Amino acid sequence: MLKLDVIFKRVFGNDSNKAIIAAFISDLLEIPRESIKAIYINNVELTPEYLEMKFSRLDLKLDVDGRIVNIEIQVNRETDFKELTLFYWSKLYSEELKTGEEYGELKQTICINIINFDLFDCEDYHSRFKVLETERHEVLTEKFAIHFFELKKFSKFKKNRRMEDWLNLINAETEGDLMAIQQTTQIPEVKDTIVMLRQLSADEQVRMEAHYREKRLHDEATALGSARREGVLDTLADLVKKGLLTIEQAAEEAKMTVSEFEGKIGFKVQ
Repeated sequence: MLKLDVIFKRVFGNDSNKAIIAAFISDLLEIPRESIKAIYINNVELTPEYLEMKFSRLDLKLDVDGRIVNIEIQVNRETDFKELTLFYWSKLYSEELKTGEEYGELKQTICINIINFDLFDCEDYHSRFKVLETERHEVLTEKFAIHFFELKKFSKFKKNRRMEDWLNLINAETEGDLMAIQQTTQIPEVKDTIVMLRQLSADEQVRMEAHYREKRLHDEATALGSARREGVLDTLADLVKKGLLTIEQAAEEAKMTVSEFEGKIGFKVQ
């Protein structure tokens, strides 16, 4: 449901849902709700070209009380995702400076990454990064912040924080999941979002868009998986050619029979 980018954007990219968006950002970043006075939403349109794209991601940009907040949800694993996020952050940070303005006028820029795969070697589902001096741990600037929320780890490691109701909601896939969250959450905006999700699921146009996006994302996952497997096979074939692996060892590593492996790499080893 909400994990699908087109649904997420209809909820959190909708100008009429600012109360929900403010609650979501407040709870995810653990900042006071009353500190969010104004939200301006950019790039909210869901174009046919967006629905058609396979290798794409949700990119929702908000101006929250003079802070730039970028919310990104990524379902399929992306190569070099850390570097990709840093690149996005740098673009968002620098493009806000107008000609003739001083560097001090650059806005605090916060990237929120909600990802459906494991990225860091830790148990915690929430990782927050700042720029620190390595010995004194002095913060260079408060204008840099990148958050990662790893959905796969969420069910294993909970800290009883408000953000967890939102992450539960993003992870929800069935009506039963929604009912369980609705019965336990103390956050009114989470309940409002559940009502909205039910309304969206009853909308024929939205259902068609969601079905189409799911298909495109499955295509993306399949293409990426095939590319990774082909890369592994190429490496194993090269090691066999160099005599560093026997054909049997390479086939075992690829989880194939010798004949299957030889068929994939296109040559036989005598």
